[in-house]
Amino acid sequence: MLWLILEACAAFFVLVFIVWWTMFSGRKEKNGRPVGRQQKTARETTDSGPR
Repeated sequence: MLWLILEACAAFFVLVFIVWWTMFSGRKEKNGRPVGRQQKTARETTDSGPR
């Protein structure tokens, strides 16, 4: 019984760590947006150009 409780606690802490890691990892700009790839311009996102 004790083994099941320890295993459940370990799984819970792993879940909490994964959620914490995905929410708070990475550097942020001053306005709160994550620093990463540059946003695409309107020309790159539209499909109206010649092929």
